[in-house]
Amino acid sequence: MESFLQTNFAERIGGDKFGKDTAVYKFEKIKRAKRAAMEANPDIELIDMGVGEPDDMAFPKVIETLIREAADWNNRTYADNGIDEFKQAAATYMDELYGVKLNPVTEVVHAVGSKSALAMLPAVFINPGDITIMTIPGYPVMGTWTKYFEGEVVNLPLLEENGFKPDLDSLTADQCKRAKLLYLNYPNNPTGASADRAFFAKAISFAKANDILIVSDAAYAPLNFKGDPLSILSLPGGMDVAVELHSMSKGFNMTGWRLSWVCGNELAVKAFASVKDNADSGQFAAIQKAAAVALANQAEITPKICDKYERRLKSMAASLHKIGFPAKVPEGSFYLYVKAPKGIKGGETFNSGEDFSQWLIKEKLISSVPWDDAGNFVRFGATFVARGGIEEEQQVLDEFGKRFSGLEFVW
Repeated sequence: MESFLQTNFAERIGGDKFGKDTAVYKFEKIKRAKRAAMEANPDIELIDMGVGEPDDMAFPKVIETLIREAADWNNRTYADNGIDEFKQAAATYMDELYGVKLNPVTEVVHAVGSKSALAMLPAVFINPGDITIMTIPGYPVMGTWTKYFEGEVVNLPLLEENGFKPDLDSLTADQCKRAKLLYLNYPNNPTGASADRAFFAKAISFAKANDILIVSDAAYAPLNFKGDPLSILSLPGGMDVAVELHSMSKGFNMTGWRLSWVCGNELAVKAFASVKDNADSGQFAAIQKAAAVALANQAEITPKICDKYERRLKSMAASLHKIGFPAKVPEGSFYLYVKAPKGIKGGETFNSGEDFSQWLIKEKLISSVPWDDAGNFVRFGATFVARGGIEEEQQVLDEFGKRFSGLEFVW
């Protein structure tokens, strides 16, 4: 007999059909394929390049600070909307790295990770019928929550011919009128593309002309391989129409610590803080204090992380390029986003990035993530685990290239 709850579920999560969907989503397919491949080939190590988080721990001085602060009686209480020490550290960091001057009291508020911030922002702005402009492929959280609030999502494809930038001019007058939020993510997951000043300036002009708030997800911004890291808030008018999300995860190896911040337009930050105050009681103060130490030492920490990922991406791109992949090292992030081949000469045919990704796991024990939202692509992550340092890292990269040798793909 079904539980009464089956008819009580909200329509936003499927209503009385919740839990009955038999579709298998791509990440579950990847997990299943990995398990099957490892069981069938127990003597061959799977190279996992599907991971979207750093492979290493936080730096020692950050961990030492956490241990010390966790033992401090004063840090036992709720942190609510953030401690002053962290907000000041974030403001100083934004000035030092991006040239953005912020009032830490009114223009910075912490969040329990960028994901939670993206989930809350639609609660601040979206009424039924309002639009959030998203990009695909991409991180869907803000769009999901927009729909939860009975808003609409307009997806703009990130196409190679546009440098993986959204075509804002493709939006209709009605869409522009009803839009409240524009989500941008650069350096981008999964494409690895970076935004330049010209694109951000165009986005700011578009937002001003249409009374839209830009939500700039800058989680990968510190992982920059060309020029200086860029914040949309550093451009003229950016503070008027944008908030930016920064994270301790990617540029500081602190993914599981769950700490980020929202900064920028004062009124938008204030409204976000009001919603957040009704959603959580803040991240543990000891974590915020450890993060403040990380931010104060960004010049020592982040370049080492960048160097590692750039080194790995160059090797991965070179290996793929040798066998015909149009692989280019991105300007930022830790992802290599490449077209999926149509097949193998005299062998398999691939109708999608997912087909190729599944074949890679089963036949070559290499895990990647397929993206078929705007063309057939796969994403290789440079975050594979190599606990033995550069020597082990090189062994993995050599093996990666070796497993592709001798293959002739059809494009």
